[in-house]
Parts: sequence; C-alpha cells; structure tokens
Amino acid sequence: MTTVAVKPATMAQALTRAMRDAMAADPAVHVMGEDVGTLGGVFRVTDGLAAEFGEDRCTDTPLAEAGILGAAVGMAMYGLRPVVEMQFDAFAYPAFEQLVSHVSRMRNRTRGRMPLPITVRVPYGGGIGGVEHHSDSSEAYYMATPGLHVVTPATVADAYGLLRQAIASDDPVVFLEPKRLYWSKDTWNADHPTEVEPIGRAVVRRPGTSATLITYGPSLPVCMEAAEAARAEGWDLEVVDLRSLVPFDDETVCASVRRTGRAVVVHESTGFGGPGGEIAARITERCFHHLEAPVLRVAGFDLPYPPPMLERHHLPGVDRVLDAVARLQWEAEN
Repeated sequence: MTTVAVKPATMAQALTRAMRDAMAADPAVHVMGEDVGTLGGVFRVTDGLAAEFGEDRCTDTPLAEAGILGAAVGMAMYGLRPVVEMQFDAFAYPAFEQLVSHVSRMRNRTRGRMPLPITVRVPYGGGIGGVEHHSDSSEAYYMATPGLHVVTPATVADAYGLLRQAIASDDPVVFLEPKRLYWSKDTWNADHPTEVEPIGRAVVRRPGTSATLITYGPSLPVCMEAAEAARAEGWDLEVVDLRSLVPFDDETVCASVRRTGRAVVVHESTGFGGPGGEIAARITERCFHHLEAPVLRVAGFDLPYPPPMLERHHLPGVDRVLDAVARLQWEAEN
C-alpha cells in the first residue's frame, strides 16, 4: 500500500489551492479584486493565480468596491462565476448596497430563472494588530440579508472544502476568512484535498458533557483552549464549530445543547445586535426544557474596533469564556 505524504499547510495556502482548483476545473470561474493579480493580494491568498491563468481571469480592479461587486453581478448574469475579494472587512461596506439590492434578491426577483453564483471573499476579524477598518466582524450584516449564504472556516481543511463549495454554489455566498487564522497550520494533503459536507453543516470539534461552547471562525481556537483549561476546574466542555452561519445548523447545535443542558455562544462581533443574540434565541426556542441555565454570550464590546494596543481586552479570550462557564454553573446550582 502506498503511503501519501501529508505536510503542514496554512489556511491561506488551502484557500489559494481551492481557487486554483476551481479555476482549473471551470473556465467560468474568475477572480477579481484590489491587488489580487500581480501582487497576489495583501495576504497573498491569490498568489500565482494571475501567472497561471492570465490577468483576464485573475484581475486587478480599481479601488471601488461597489464597482467591483456591480461588475461581478453583470458577469454572473452572463454565465460566469466571479470570486470577488474585498481587501478588508470594513472596506466591503461601499459594496453593501449591491449585495442587498441585487446580489441577494436576483434569484427571487426572477422566480429562480437567474441565480447569481458569486462568491464574495471577506478577510475579517481582529487579532492581527490592525487599525480601524481592518478588523471588523461584520457577519451580522450579512446574516440579516435574506438571499445570502454566510460561511466562515476555522480549519485548513474547511478553508479548502468550504471555498470549493461556495464557488460551486448557484446561490451567492459571503465567504468570511478569519485573518488571524491565515497563518495557522495543520496537516493537510494538498494533492488529495478532503471535501467537507455541503454548506450548512456544523461540526462538534470536541465532545463534552458539562456545557456547549458554540463558536465559529477566529474564536474556535479560543474555545478549544478554554475547553482544555476548563478540565482543571472539573468541567468537560463540548465545542461546536458552526462553519456556516446561513444556513444555520439547528440540528447539530440543539443536539449538543440538549446533551449538556448549558450553552455559551462565543464570537468577536459585538454583543448587542450580534450573531449570538439570534443563536441564543434559536437555542432557547428549541431547547427550553433541556436548559439548566440561560444561554450566555461572550462577545466583543459594543463599540467601534479599538486601537491595536487595546484589542486583547476587546476580543473574547479564555478567561472570559471560563467566567461565563462558571456563571452557568452558578445559575444551575442556584
């Protein structure tokens, strides 16, 4: 039996490979955005694509996000599959009108006759020492827009598999890439990449019995570290990685909460109006009689993203997660 060598790879490399493989498999796939061609993107995620496929398929655009996405709408209407990069999370806001008015509505507007297979890649989240407009967690805006799928990987394998799924989808996908995980490494066979389940399926990353930590994207490593640290307190925490925010996997999440009886939602976005409020409501509606304590949230503070020296206080960390778990225990016992 031949043994295939599996080498460490970064999330950025997996994303690059996903776009390369998609472009090789389908000439309709085009990559476009600011500096994605010659430079290979500010995070080098599109490195080498222009050299391999030509600048007509990996195209540098003007610094005009509304124009980039507007052009992608026209391309998709004529049968192409554009993959658009918004250079930073908060740089995507000028294109939001295109997403809300056209990208999210076209399939419904045409009674299904005209889908828009557009993938909008958005590097998002903090933890890299970035300044304002470079570290936003904007997922709640996209979640609140009917007609969009919203996906965010937290592992190398999921980065590849979910991006391939997104590009192949006939529905528009906002693909949120955690910037702080671009350089995270894992063993991954680039020659035989593993496809993940279809968009819309969460996964239990760590089984447990004491409480469920529900998270996604950049907060998964925090929750995994918190789960390990919790063992010293005698707590056995389950960790659920959502992977997909829309569609939402109620089945996996609720099955976990019903087993443990307690839940904490962890994310970098703000607490007020953030994704955790919707997730907590869904859990409460479906699991009320199994809950031994209220569903808690550990989130970023309700303010614009702070300067780099303060972001470690702003972002959810292990201590804040464990404090929430301790509160769950107190609520259950009192």
